[in-house]
Amino acid sequence: MACHLRSMSLPSSPCSNQTNVEEQLRSLKATVSSPSATIGTMVDGVAKLGSIYSCIDELSRQRQQRKAVQEELDRSLVLIDLCDAMQESFMELKACVQEMQLLLKRGDNVAVQAKVLSYTRSAKKAQKQIKRVSSKSASDTEGCRVIKLLAEAREIAVSMLESTLHLLSKQIAMPSSRKWSLVSKAFQKKRVMCEEEQLQELELDIVDLERGVEALFRRLIQSRVSLLNTLSL
Repeated sequence: MACHLRSMSLPSSPCSNQTNVEEQLRSLKATVSSPSATIGTMVDGVAKLGSIYSCIDELSRQRQQRKAVQEELDRSLVLIDLCDAMQESFMELKACVQEMQLLLKRGDNVAVQAKVLSYTRSAKKAQKQIKRVSSKSASDTEGCRVIKLLAEAREIAVSMLESTLHLLSKQIAMPSSRKWSLVSKAFQKKRVMCEEEQLQELELDIVDLERGVEALFRRLIQSRVSLLNTLSL
């Protein structure tokens, strides 16, 4: 069984005060928005964001402005629903990749091309879904600093998911059946082995993303509960 070990390039930081959380958010935003960001960067970023939400929860254990809290609760649902939808999208993409691996082994190039199109359509559909909800998740509330931290974290989360899908959509290119037929059988075999390895790695990346977004989904639910509790203080 293949092991997929990933070094965490974004270690958690203490969250003793607002300044530390603000620094973590700035650092995370800069890292995931870098042109050199990879799928691995996004996997680490999702994990880091979950720890930041835990820090914000610690800071929110005091009375907040009621109106700001209620508006934030509404917007938090948008991100929760988006994470739920992204888990389904990752499952679809993973299934496409798994089927591509089987088809490559069978040498069914036509079916592989059809599955690549299916993968691309699934990625684009998920990207459109994020674009539709991004405006709904934006906040213009003039609340306390904790509410603003939650708004910033949500903005980074949406941007990170969008970037993740963009990266995933670029991982697979449509093969040319003409070029495929022109290469020698020996080279073709090596090419298939290479593509199988790349697909295996992509599948593991998607599994990491799936798990990361699932963990973030649970963390967002807990954060929402913490925010609800401030209304009774």
